Amino acid sequence: MADQGSDQGSGQWDQWLGREMVAQDQMNSALARRWCATFDLPSPDDSAMPQGIHFCLCTPEAPTASLGIDGHPARDDSADSFFPPVPLPRRMWASSSIEFLAPITLRAQINRTSRIASIAEKNGSSGKLAFVDVEHVTSCDGQEAVRETQTLVYRDAVADDAPLSPALPGEGAFDPSGWDHHLAITPSETLLFRFSALTFNTHRIHYDAPYASAEERYRGLVVHGPLMASLLLQMAARQLGDNRLTQFAFRAVSPAVAGETLHLAMRQDGDAIELGSFASDGRHCVKARAIV
Repeated sequence: MADQGSDQGSGQWDQWLGREMVAQDQMNSALARRWCATFDLPSPDDSAMPQGIHFCLCTPEAPTASLGIDGHPARDDSADSFFPPVPLPRRMWASSSIEFLAPITLRAQINRTSRIASIAEKNGSSGKLAFVDVEHVTSCDGQEAVRETQTLVYRDAVADDAPLSPALPGEGAFDPSGWDHHLAITPSETLLFRFSALTFNTHRIHYDAPYASAEERYRGLVVHGPLMASLLLQMAARQLGDNRLTQFAFRAVSPAVAGETLHLAMRQDGDAIELGSFASDGRHCVKARAIV
């Protein structure tokens, strides 16, 4: 959603480079049932879980008292602060590049090591930006299962009178004719709430409509980037079979709003797959690619 802009260097955050955080979890049957119920999927009948379920494992567990005004854990310059205290208030999950190495299985012990890989400050058309790359390695019973590089972007506060984003749908329409597979859905407020609960995501743009509008100038509740990624992974699984992807990468392009039609699309060229989510007028929300 934010343009890449021009580099300005980030030497002041060098002490955060390489900082690590380790978390543990268990892939228990209750969590598996809640994940499948959220997406109207049948309850799992074997040990291998759907790709994408790692999004709700080893989630942040910051105390409520330590959350900032936006719902994210507050950042400071202490040794306990995993993320650097970048003085830009708006945070979003910009993209992820994922390798699937082995399925995550029921009743497995899950361990995740997260490391700050890079920090870059830039100037973009929307103002100052800071990009933080975090490398996550998720292991399942001691075997590496998922490697992911997640890019977070921090942005300036938006003006109180800024136009609401995204703009109302235009006169265009999404054209599915160039895609092999297409599905139109309407992400509901309930779906967003359940996904926030599954992933322990307290960012208020996903469940607090007055905050989303007044503070961050969104036109409605914002559909999570990893929620759209999960829906695209499920589309791939329906067409190709479970746990068939070895790589998957997605990038947020523009916001999707709860209660509005979202088009999911997929096309394949050999082992390479292109996927995307689109608003009703054809505006791109998430771009994704995968390898079988």
